[in-house]
Amino acid sequence: MNSLSQISEQRDFVVKSASLKEVRSFSREVFDKVNINQDLKDELVLAIAEAAQNIVKHAYQEEETDDKMEIKISLNNGELEIGFFDKGRPVDKNNVRHRKIDDVKPGGLGTFFIQQIMDAVVFKEGEKPWINHLILTKKINY
Repeated sequence: MNSLSQISEQRDFVVKSASLKEVRSFSREVFDKVNINQDLKDELVLAIAEAAQNIVKHAYQEEETDDKMEIKISLNNGELEIGFFDKGRPVDKNNVRHRKIDDVKPGGLGTFFIQQIMDAVVFKEGEKPWINHLILTKKINY
């Protein structure tokens, strides 16, 4: 296994739930190049898949589209940054919250998991041609 301290890889995915398997595979491929433990890799893949699912579900409301979302994973001297770019409906930051943890039912906890796994979650307005830009960051200790 390589012990890279710097990576930067990006890929486009069609905005649909069926793309989530590809999103997870891409994420695993990138993290396999970095010397971090398997549990952290699994958590990071989960956070990325949940964020991608939220783009499909909320920015596009699961509508059929040919639009692509771009995911960029960068690691530079222990600072991991994962960027998500899409052209869906603009995100209203005030509406981004998970359901109550004690409300036992499927779904609705993706945002909770992302917040637990990552150090920071930032929504920005996307630069053209993008509308939304989500940035997840985490300090990685080798």
